[in-house]
Amino acid sequence: MNKRNAHLKGPAGVLALVMLLIGAGAMTAMINTRGIHLTKTPIYPKDNRQLASLPTETTNWIRVGSDQVEATEVLEVLGTENYLNRFYTKKNPEDPTRSVALRLHGAYYTGGIDTVPHIPERCFVGGGLQQSSSSRSVALKLDTSSWAIDRGVPEELGGINGKIYTTRLSNDRTMTDAPGLRVRLPRNVGPDDQIQMRVSEFIGAGRTIYAGYFFIANGRTKANANDVRALAFNLDDNYSFYLKVQINSNTVDSMDEFIEASSELLSELIGEIMRCVPDWTKVEQGIYPENQTSDDEQGSS
Repeated sequence: MNKRNAHLKGPAGVLALVMLLIGAGAMTAMINTRGIHLTKTPIYPKDNRQLASLPTETTNWIRVGSDQVEATEVLEVLGTENYLNRFYTKKNPEDPTRSVALRLHGAYYTGGIDTVPHIPERCFVGGGLQQSSSSRSVALKLDTSSWAIDRGVPEELGGINGKIYTTRLSNDRTMTDAPGLRVRLPRNVGPDDQIQMRVSEFIGAGRTIYAGYFFIANGRTKANANDVRALAFNLDDNYSFYLKVQINSNTVDSMDEFIEASSELLSELIGEIMRCVPDWTKVEQGIYPENQTSDDEQGSS
């Protein structure tokens, strides 16, 4: 036995080992007692609803062509198979000589979220475009006329001032499979607290592209890729997910027009988008997923 290993079997080595074991046990006990979750369990929306289920037509927008299907190598980079790439065009535009089109992209991630969100500032520039100005966060101008406070949510689980809002889906059966259904909105969203979207302008190959995105993560929205990872990895939460929602367009004439068009499309889709993520209020109430294990059971296992 060499001298380097010999001291590990002496009194000092045994004491050090015992202290390490005690420390590890104390750390485990603290984690269990405080309900800290260092690993995250995957969670999916009701019936594992996919983004591809979003309506192809809304009151003012309609899909153009077919949804884009990514190649296998692209999916490996994207890191999820629950995604959507779809073009919508404005119905009955004010100027019939102009066709306004928006590309909607969505991607859902859950569980061990170790992927870096794919955002235009990285991907577009990496693809050869030049960002013409710094990115900034702007408040969308969503139509809130159908929004209402959810009276069935306990105040301690409420979002804004103890309140969570719902929106009503279209009554037109050609635009939804759940006409008139009320769907909960993100916990930090209300009539006076609009969703923040991070927007940028890019130029290249003789064209200007406007892009904006935000994330829905563990029941809230974020407009910053760094913030969403912190939110999705809240140590108090057993589950973790985030959905990136991104809109691009090269058919609008200005950033203001892009924000206005994006707000209109998202106003008509936000309820359907929220059906594609877990209802976080039910998660916090412990009633979803139905087969979830309580913190007490996990701590005693």
